[in-house]
Amino acid sequence: MDVLINVLVGLHIIGIASLLGGFLTQMKAIGAGTARFIPAMLHGALTMLVTGIILVGLREMDGGTLNHMKIGIKLLVLIVILALVYVKRDDEKVDKGVFAAVGGLTVLNIFIATVWT
Repeated sequence: MDVLINVLVGLHIIGIASLLGGFLTQMKAIGAGTARFIPAMLHGALTMLVTGIILVGLREMDGGTLNHMKIGIKLLVLIVILALVYVKRDDEKVDKGVFAAVGGLTVLNIFIATVWT
């Protein structure tokens, strides 16, 4: 079970890296007003959602304790990210505010995961 959990944590980290990496590669385009959501951002967010849900389920099944408030807030932030990226995924240009919001929410989710103990 530990191996499975560790693999899922690794995939969860790959998902966040894909989402944040996609955002960071578009930083120059934000200034030019041509930023867009690339497929890696959507796929990263979906990977985070699926692996996160499975990790929570495995932790509950294993009898471990979870901070349900923390998990709920992280899920809510991720759903907002997913909604923004999914709705605007085909747009040639995304508004700077929307794009910055996705980047900010992604960083927020990282800090919730790492700082909130």
